[in-house]
Amino acid sequence: MALADGALPVLPLGADKRPLGNCRDCTNLACGGRPNMKTPGPCVCPWPCHGWAAATTNPHVLASRQWGLAWRRARAIGYHPGGANVTVVDLDNPEAVTWARATLPATTTVATTRGEHWIYRGAMRSANKVRPGVDIKSLMAYARWLGPGTGPIAALPPAVLALVEREESTPARAAVDSSTLTGWDRSVATGCRHTPAFVQTGLERGLDNIRAHPEQGAGTAAYGAARFLAARHAACPGPCGLDGIAEELIAAAVAVGVPAPYARRCVTNGVNAALGTAV
Repeated sequence: MALADGALPVLPLGADKRPLGNCRDCTNLACGGRPNMKTPGPCVCPWPCHGWAAATTNPHVLASRQWGLAWRRARAIGYHPGGANVTVVDLDNPEAVTWARATLPATTTVATTRGEHWIYRGAMRSANKVRPGVDIKSLMAYARWLGPGTGPIAALPPAVLALVEREESTPARAAVDSSTLTGWDRSVATGCRHTPAFVQTGLERGLDNIRAHPEQGAGTAAYGAARFLAARHAACPGPCGLDGIAEELIAAAVAVGVPAPYARRCVTNGVNAALGTAV
């Protein structure tokens, strides 16, 4: 409650340092997701579902019966950095800490089990593995609360923003490379109004978002990407080759650790939600 009073959106984390699982009503995003997620939905679930998106500063929610039960199960406190307008540079090992000390401006520093969190004022897109041992946690991500840290907080520097820009421009690994649109071409998309370049650009953005969640949230990202991409084709005469696009999204989710059946359900639900098809 003290953290929430300080405008830090918090959520309970389990023994594995991850958010608690979704309730039955929110499984597989059946509720549509929380309104502050990238793909907004109608979720009014009283439980702390949907990971980082459940983080809140609302004292009535935090003290509710449902959240009270969740806090009893919790073994750590998480928070949504982007919701507090901060960015966490998560340094996972001594080598990463040494790099940060030589490269980044000094700011508030929090000791972690394996390294340090460097916290800057300002929010940005989150991304994992932007360089060896370095993750960026801000928007659409969560971090563990490990204390207020030491040192004054500094403004988000260009050097941190550049890490994500470089990560975005780095070619994908061959296993999930979308540059050839292997599941989509004119021979299967004879009724699509869009150019291959348009389809490829949208697909690559969706794949990038999935790959940016190797620890948690890739299923949600796959659902959102599928829903967004399918919605772009809702007005086409069809067919648009959405099956091939869906397979690429599923493969990307599986590549970052999502179980194949769950990845397929997420993508299928996303496509069906965009096209108004019964799930």
